[in-house]
Amino acid sequence: MDALQRIKEKVEENPIIIFMKGSPDFPQCGFSARASQALNACGVPYAYVNIYEDEEIYRALPKFANWPTFPQLYVKGELIGGCDITLDLYQTGELPRMLKEAGGVEA
Repeated sequence: MDALQRIKEKVEENPIIIFMKGSPDFPQCGFSARASQALNACGVPYAYVNIYEDEEIYRALPKFANWPTFPQLYVKGELIGGCDITLDLYQTGELPRMLKEAGGVEA
């Protein structure tokens, strides 16, 4: 299975997923750290993919949704955006609502 198909499956199988550098417990860049902190603060479980662990996904992800940077947050199969958008949504209170509606439950 090619990388774009694997990305598509992960996005479809997980109502909330972030493709990031590192993991929520050990982010490997500031943008990934801030985006995962905003998700964690919402108290809703989510999936993640460490793009450093799969070179094919790392290279293919910018093509998947025509978004060149990392992290990338998807909710209900739709690209929400990267770090700045995630933080903006968190600060306005929209992110927690969006995540709960996506099927996440408060942890």
